[in-house]
Amino acid sequence: MAGAEAEGGVKGGAEAAGGPGTGAEAGLPQVRGHVEALDGVRALAALMVLVFHVAIETGAALAPGVLGALLATGELGVPLFFALSGLLLYRPWARAAFDDTPLPRARPYLWRRALRVLPAYWLVAVVALLLWSREHLNSGAVWAQVMTLTYVFDTDPWYVGTGPYGLGQTWSLSVEATFYALLPLLALLLHRAAARGRPGPAVRGRRLLVGLALITAVGVLALLPQYYPEPRPYMYAWLPRCLGMFAVGMGLAVLGEWAWREGGKAGAADGPVRRFCRTLPRAATLCWLLAGAMYLLAATPAAGPRFVGVDGFWISLVSMATSMGFAFFVIAPVALRPARPAGPPPVRAGGGAWLEALLGHRVMRYLGRISYGVFLWQFIVLYLWRDFTGQEIFTGSFWLDVIPVAAGTVVLADLTYRFVERPARHWYGAADGGRRKNRSGPRRPRTPVN
Repeated sequence: MAGAEAEGGVKGGAEAAGGPGTGAEAGLPQVRGHVEALDGVRALAALMVLVFHVAIETGAALAPGVLGALLATGELGVPLFFALSGLLLYRPWARAAFDDTPLPRARPYLWRRALRVLPAYWLVAVVALLLWSREHLNSGAVWAQVMTLTYVFDTDPWYVGTGPYGLGQTWSLSVEATFYALLPLLALLLHRAAARGRPGPAVRGRRLLVGLALITAVGVLALLPQYYPEPRPYMYAWLPRCLGMFAVGMGLAVLGEWAWREGGKAGAADGPVRRFCRTLPRAATLCWLLAGAMYLLAATPAAGPRFVGVDGFWISLVSMATSMGFAFFVIAPVALRPARPAGPPPVRAGGGAWLEALLGHRVMRYLGRISYGVFLWQFIVLYLWRDFTGQEIFTGSFWLDVIPVAAGTVVLADLTYRFVERPARHWYGAADGGRRKNRSGPRRPRTPVN
């Protein structure tokens, strides 16, 4: 899915606390710049979703037994995408809430999000429509729905499943886009609640976490109209149900910024937030074991059937809890790690460095960079491959399909990254008009895309 980027650099707290060098020595989380290991998390999420879709199409995920259950649970890659977006996009607003600095401007933020998401998506959407939805090409409403990612709000859809043929996975991209649009408003409400009375960092941090808990509660309440008084399956693809998954990442952003401000400076005595932020990266093995436990729980019937969607309120609660828990324990030990010196990450048994070495490996970083294309192209490649080999739905060999489908998807994703995604970034500054050109002093390098 679209890679979220850190919107702006760290001001105030981190720099006032001694800068990134001091933070690394004190074990404080890296809250600015590019975190290479997060690219690895994004690569993991994209591969999980791809494996899940191939397993569903071949029927391997629907087969009885442990392997089928584990393959069917690959859809937990989607909560990873949601939590990553919450973490990386909310950081500048969390920073402003702690420091009483001006909020990030919504217009440039929304412009960058649109450029990050839409050009590559439009390319893939046109290809899918031309291949499999030709009977709808003369419908302006269909084109409008697909191009704006609003087709999920059609309660009597013209397509079958979670989206138009070849675009079934983009329901989650629609959820992401809705979150992008609402984030400035959500962040403003959180900011006003946190800054009321101009309290210290501890009170602000607690208020922000309480606000995120309330956002999660809204996600729980959104399940009621999804099932009562009658089931509305289309609401599965709407944002409210997923708010808690975004709140996981937003909460990690709050903790990272809070740790820099707890005690006033990096050398101050540890408080509970700093201890928590130091403990999770050091306990990375335990965190990933707990993530594995969440994955196993999600693979049981308690978390719902082996297909997209959940067919009951209480099962949905279990599914939501396991999704949030899995995302938290996978991402937290990476998001809260301190900055490290340049060079390859160390590989050793202790301190959780093995996780950084794994996720920061150049292969994982590469797959993370092209992960949006992997997400977008996988169904088109999968369906073309199965048409070429003459396979019917829910038949075939998972192992014989996953390798060529993954290879073809990576090739198209690489080309899309080189010729669509990366060139689109040159237009990021257009929404700022002439403001940047008129600035005096040395030019600050742009924060890399995460």
